[in-house]
Amino acid sequence: MIELNGKKILVTFLMHLSDLVLTTPFIYALRKAAPDAHITYLVDEKWKDVVLHNPNLDEVITIDKLGRDNSILALASCARKLSEMKFDVVINLHPNERCSFICSLTKTKWRVGTCHTVFRPLWDIYVQLDRTIHAADMYLDVLHELGVKEIQHNGLEVFVNETDNASADGFWQRKGVLPEDKLVGFNIGSAISTKLWQPEKFAKVADAMAERGYKSVLFAGADEDELVNEVTAAMRYLPVIAKGTFSIGSLAATIKRCDLFVTSEGGTMNMAISQNIPIVALYGPSQIKLYGPYTKNAMVVTAVPPCLGCASGMKHKCDDMQCMTRLTVEQVIEAAEKMLNTGGNV
Repeated sequence: MIELNGKKILVTFLMHLSDLVLTTPFIYALRKAAPDAHITYLVDEKWKDVVLHNPNLDEVITIDKLGRDNSILALASCARKLSEMKFDVVINLHPNERCSFICSLTKTKWRVGTCHTVFRPLWDIYVQLDRTIHAADMYLDVLHELGVKEIQHNGLEVFVNETDNASADGFWQRKGVLPEDKLVGFNIGSAISTKLWQPEKFAKVADAMAERGYKSVLFAGADEDELVNEVTAAMRYLPVIAKGTFSIGSLAATIKRCDLFVTSEGGTMNMAISQNIPIVALYGPSQIKLYGPYTKNAMVVTAVPPCLGCASGMKHKCDDMQCMTRLTVEQVIEAAEKMLNTGGNV
């Protein structure tokens, strides 16, 4: 439907960390489909490290969508600057208002992909996102709708640089972690309260892993001191605390040191997947079909029977929190042991 190879292409996506990581298969697939294209990615400045060192991109441009660029005038100015770059094709991957507005004002030969309903008349090729499939596949499907017949990708990929690796090495040295130590990472926090598992349950699983010879590493946000304290207070073995001191790149490099990662669904889970770490994923009010771990190297643990009746589409609401409270320590330990014993090959 449209020739992409050899063209100057702008891809736009201004959503959150988890969603941006889920677009990395699209980046690889686009490069494979258009090896001689010049590909630029417009992303939120806060999450730029997700794609900054991606070898399949030629350039990354950012806006501070909730800061200095949080106005119509700033977005219009961004569109003017993009117009000056003379892109042949603009591909928008999400129908949010900001992306749609910027793309609608950016001068280009082809304006394709998805968009907000208001701007649809301005699109040369409009693609309706298929929200019945996994979110990563949903973005890949945009290429299919644009005429790419063979979609190739490597799954989720976040690339780090030497500075990120040095930061991670320094962190482990400060924490007294030796090269021969075996580590299990725990993502104990979440920006969405309905995805939180009880701190005392994380503590029991972490202690169980310590008894099996693994050091437990608690990953949490900078504002989650109370949560970290609750988990550590319930533990019998001293964990390593990895809290809120990382850039996106250094977080990826730090997680890469773990032998296993136990986590709820979200951005940190996708970061771990991008580093090829075996995953035990704790799922409550999220649609596994749409947001499950995008890897074969994972086990999903849910309450038995699953309590997902209140989740629909891409929403994560929960009426009574039973999705997470009925998920047991024994289930998670069993899944963790299986992943560790098989090296993630389940």
